[in-house]
Amino acid sequence: IVVGTDDQRARDVIAEIYRPLYLNRSPIMYTDRRTAELIKYAANAFLATKVTFINEIADLAERTGADVQAVARGIGLDNRIGSKFLHAGPGFGGSCFPKDTRALVKTAQDHDVSLRIVEAAITVNDARKRAMARKVASALGGSLRGKTVAVLGLAFKPNTDDMREAPSIPLITALIDQGARVRAYDPESMQQARAELPDIHYCENEYDCAAGADALVIVTEWEQFRALDLPRLKAQMAQPIVVDLRNIYRPEDMTKIGFIYESIGRPGKGD
Repeated sequence: IVVGTDDQRARDVIAEIYRPLYLNRSPIMYTDRRTAELIKYAANAFLATKVTFINEIADLAERTGADVQAVARGIGLDNRIGSKFLHAGPGFGGSCFPKDTRALVKTAQDHDVSLRIVEAAITVNDARKRAMARKVASALGGSLRGKTVAVLGLAFKPNTDDMREAPSIPLITALIDQGARVRAYDPESMQQARAELPDIHYCENEYDCAAGADALVIVTEWEQFRALDLPRLKAQMAQPIVVDLRNIYRPEDMTKIGFIYESIGRPGKGD
């Protein structure tokens, strides 16, 4: 718990409010306001950089035949690194990481300081979201023209309806730009998504979404998407192609069922 204030009375009031948490060993740190703001921005920028780093390692893993999940586990065992925020995927979104990384860069620019690592993380993350459409196109032989793509998950993470900076937005926009027809389903965020993505068909459930699709893309790792009836899903699709941007399923399991399966930074295509 970081408290930024130069007012002793405010500090005393906050100390009393948070005293029960402090007794439960939650650390409380008092700083001036500027330092507290920078702590918040720096923490989220560091985590965003960590996400971006493992996503680039996933690209390298795909080219070399390595398994990015094993790489993440291996480096995560190093206590200096830790295992959190090392899950490869379609890029970070939401209300904190994009906003705070840009705010940190803007603050630095206002004070004639260059934060090239954070700037690169922002650039790489934006490019990654768009690149996911190329991954879908590749799974469909290189062209999306006239293809129907089912998208499972629109919110930037599960258990929220938050569409702010969601990877689904640039992904779906790029799919449409390349000539695809897009069907989508999300348990919570479809009402919010309609404002951002008006030109797609919204479905009642995951199976309705997959019906007649040439490819299915998993974008948000909702719990119910982890337990899909895969034979039913395959039977409803026009082509058994799954692009799993969250590495929910195991390639060998998908191959056994008969899917052509693409995931992030892992060997073993289901073809």
